[in-house]
Amino acid sequence: LHAPGDDQWGYEKPEERWLPVHTVETILLSVISMLADPNRESPANVDAAKMMRDDYAAFKKKVAACVRKSQEE
Repeated sequence: LHAPGDDQWGYEKPEERWLPVHTVETILLSVISMLADPNRESPANVDAAKMMRDDYAAFKKKVAACVRKSQEE
């Protein structure tokens, strides 16, 4: 988090910023929404987005492997 005002690096739009009206429920709904329908125009992980777009089967296999690994830890 950072102080209010313009984002000098241009990473986020004003409407994407934290607002004090957000609750745990609205935050969880936002996370669920992002997971259900990722923004392919502005991915946080460019390599994963490329794999998802170019080879969806390999992407799903890698995601499943990451989930299994995290469950073991």
